[in-house]
Amino acid sequence: MADIITKATRIGYAEGLLYLGETDEKVVVLDADLAGATQTAKFKQKHPDRFFDCGIAEQNMIGIASGLSLSGFTVFASSFAMFASGRAFEQIRNSVGYPHLNVKIGATHAGISVGEDGASHQCNEDIALMRSIPGMTIINPADAVEAKAATIAAAKYDGPVYMRFGRLAVPVIFDRDYKFEWGKAQVLTEGNDVAIMATGLMVNEALMAAEQLKNDGISARVINIHTIKPLDEECVINAARDCGCVVTAEEHNVIKLPDPGRARRCRRRIRPLRSRRRTAPPLRPRRCPYRRSFEKSDHAEITSIQSRPLRIPRGAFVKKKETKECYMFIKSCFFVRTNPLIMILGL
Repeated sequence: MADIITKATRIGYAEGLLYLGETDEKVVVLDADLAGATQTAKFKQKHPDRFFDCGIAEQNMIGIASGLSLSGFTVFASSFAMFASGRAFEQIRNSVGYPHLNVKIGATHAGISVGEDGASHQCNEDIALMRSIPGMTIINPADAVEAKAATIAAAKYDGPVYMRFGRLAVPVIFDRDYKFEWGKAQVLTEGNDVAIMATGLMVNEALMAAEQLKNDGISARVINIHTIKPLDEECVINAARDCGCVVTAEEHNVIKLPDPGRARRCRRRIRPLRSRRRTAPPLRPRRCPYRRSFEKSDHAEITSIQSRPLRIPRGAFVKKKETKECYMFIKSCFFVRTNPLIMILGL
């Protein structure tokens, strides 16, 4: 049996930058005093005239990246995921996302696999933050080979990109001739009993789980979701139709605002399938004492009101009012001024 080769995805990121440095003179790299950890120091050694260390100032680094982008450069701004997405969020939103500039954010040390760096550096909110920015593309490669290919592909894409890399060395899954397909999920193993949709470092864990399930007579389909935004809807829908059971694996918390429009489209296309569970009977709408005050809000649109408990989908985020059990379905819940009832996100 051949030895398993392990390599961190941040190393694949550095290899991609080295390739771009040799082939594209417009590529510049910024870092926030973490070049050794993010591996961008390798680019600095080869191309010192196109590397800029901005110090411990991630917000300023994003501003510099925006200016260089407006000057015609393809900019890669690198830091830990906690600082790149958290500390510099406002600058990314206003200086990169709003004008849709050609800035690539290389965020390393993401997720809980950072381990030794401690809880303050274990970023489990970055995907949710970056998904909320219109026009932002999110890439989360599974291994070092895919990380290098994704970095090269990001340079060819005109627009902001958030790339998520890990600190932990993980097994190399793909061959050197692997071709990265922008926005296309990849089926790694076929199966019809359950679909495991994994992203980033969790892809290897999903493959290991599929092997264990195979020994138990369960056929698992493992799907590599390397592009989180835009999501490959066709692959998700086909997996749900073929398998009937879908499990997601991501190194991130589940408290994030989903795209209600995409959820409605996917639900509408999967609706012909007969559910394996009995659904709750329809509930009759009744008057709600808070209806009039809620309708005055400019940020919410009421579609239906229920006055008795209903079955809440798994993964919903619920906020409850203790005085009365009133339930609302809210179409636009990005920001709601009044919250006398409960809000269900993700329907």
